[in-house]
Amino acid sequence: MGPLIGEDGVARCPWAGGAGVMRDYHDEEWGRRVHGEASYLERLTLEAFQSGLSWSTILNKRPAFREVFHEFDAEAIAAFDDADLARLMADARIVRNRMKIEATITNARATVALREQEGLEGFVLSFAPDEPPAWQDTSEMATTSEGSRALSKELKKRGFAFVGPTTMYALMEAIGIFDPHLVGCHRRGLS
Repeated sequence: MGPLIGEDGVARCPWAGGAGVMRDYHDEEWGRRVHGEASYLERLTLEAFQSGLSWSTILNKRPAFREVFHEFDAEAIAAFDDADLARLMADARIVRNRMKIEATITNARATVALREQEGLEGFVLSFAPDEPPAWQDTSEMATTSEGSRALSKELKKRGFAFVGPTTMYALMEAIGIFDPHLVGCHRRGLS
């Protein structure tokens, strides 16, 4: 399936056809380059929490995620202890998955450690594809790539968790490491 024309007359990737959080995310964020450690840690965290859930669920809970994870300040999250974990497990505003919460804390600590090298942003960007995709149709779209598999492997070596190749591919799309929009989508080429 190629881009769909919405009721507003605008062509979009098919998953963003209706009004609401999904369309807003598609039009305003998905595939746009982000900058700064907190932005990268946020996207990494949200992609990990999304695993097994709908993206709209994560987007609807995003304000609470930002609040409880201190706007994705890596040092603040890295300092979380058992009391913080218990507090988060009791907070119905977020996804209360112990493994994913623990992974967020682990990833914040690994992010702080990565500062001694190129930092999370520079590290992730080093896996950008030489030739970005230009999909015409959703049937052509991938869920992993050589780059996402390599990024996953290297992040795991550096102590990160919940960073499988599919999750890293979704991260690469989300942060605009390449333009994930279908050819014909109004967002294509604007990232």
